[in-house]
Amino acid sequence: MNKNNQKRGMDNQKSTKLWGGRFQNPTSDITERISSSIHFDYRLYKQDIHGTIAHVKMLNRIDILSEEEMRNIEKELLSIKKDIDENKFEFSASFEDIHMNIEAELINRIGDIGRKVHTGRSRNDQIALDLMLYIKDEGGEIKLLLKNLIDKLVNLAKEHIDIILPGYTHLQVAQPVRFSHYLLAHTWAFIRDIERLNTAVKACESMPLGVGALAGVNYRNDREFLRQELGFNKITSNSMDTVSNRDFVLDFLYFSAILGMHLSRFCEELVLWSSSEFAFIRLSDSVTTGSSIMPQKRNPDIAELIRGKCGRLYGNLLSLLTTMKGLPLTYNRDMQEDKEPLFDSVDTVKLSLEGLFEMISTMKINTERMNTSICSNFSTATDLADYLVMKGVPFRESHGIVGKIVQHCEENRINFFNISVEELQKFSSVFKDDIVNILNPELSTERKISSGGTSKKEVIKQIEGINRKLMEITIV
Repeated sequence: MNKNNQKRGMDNQKSTKLWGGRFQNPTSDITERISSSIHFDYRLYKQDIHGTIAHVKMLNRIDILSEEEMRNIEKELLSIKKDIDENKFEFSASFEDIHMNIEAELINRIGDIGRKVHTGRSRNDQIALDLMLYIKDEGGEIKLLLKNLIDKLVNLAKEHIDIILPGYTHLQVAQPVRFSHYLLAHTWAFIRDIERLNTAVKACESMPLGVGALAGVNYRNDREFLRQELGFNKITSNSMDTVSNRDFVLDFLYFSAILGMHLSRFCEELVLWSSSEFAFIRLSDSVTTGSSIMPQKRNPDIAELIRGKCGRLYGNLLSLLTTMKGLPLTYNRDMQEDKEPLFDSVDTVKLSLEGLFEMISTMKINTERMNTSICSNFSTATDLADYLVMKGVPFRESHGIVGKIVQHCEENRINFFNISVEELQKFSSVFKDDIVNILNPELSTERKISSGGTSKKEVIKQIEGINRKLMEITIV
């Protein structure tokens, strides 16, 4: 939506407040400005109109609205939606929020019939409904982005299943692993993110509309009809809890924060691996930028920005937790501050997922550099210790023997991977000619036979398991 058009007429348009019956004096400028939320909650218009159409159908069922009135209201609401879709609608700050803007425009278009629309509901249950519908809608789009990212990672793992590179602990070369195993490690994290997203969306399955401001309403409203019409699994059980609850927003912000952390960790490795020191990958020119002073630079800005945006996602969660912690039941205006963190997290998550997908889709893998790097820093030292264990040496003793071998190689500048059997036998007579294959880092991964390890067989099992998980993912 064009923001200039969105704000058009906000500051100068004067109107009578729809809630202003008991007030004698107009609200002050600062009250208008601090109360207004239309500059950000306009994006709930689809959900607000969807909920209002269901509400007017229910009002028809309980004889508040005639059939003709119901059809007329629904027609005009869809017309308002079309105008907003096409950027033809002028929002007004004087109407404060998306609910009042739409209701005021409805009254303007169809007269007093429109004044019946708010019968039996409050902005308190209305906004709870809008936010739940919004999270459900956006959750589907985000789940699709995550699924596409997981698909891409699985395909990359298949394509590069035989590439070996160093695995790290403490950012020090530790043991050889398959590049595919590394990619799948991030993939499993994203699968857990989908599970957390499902939890957040599930928290939006109790239909809140129809409880009014806090105590229920004085009409025999049909909440079960509203539930079915709006596609919820159940209705809320306590009116006070319904209008004061923002746990479902917090669930979504928590999901976003954890996903942001996973994205940030992945991007940190892309930054490192695209450096000249690592050079494991080369990011495409399309996802890198240059320097204003150093002409040779290719900066991984997208990866860095996604890494940086993680802090915003953390902040959004903490912001709403702090807002909610001291509020007495039920609704308080502080809760208007729930929307901007939510909207920002939705936008940030979607942008970050698209950015990571583009980077991994266009990056080049430097297999030669990866192969060279595994032959450094004694990456098969643990294999050597395990060799001794298999020959009957207790692990703590074998650990000490191999530690001395490493020290000997460092002090005498001996290539650990080419050390002779005769040299090794100075440290233990257990070493035999079969030690040659144990030292080879390219063969190390196939010795990792435990379930979930980095052997080719286990990596293939992981891919099959992830594919089964993907088949279970439903996009609504």
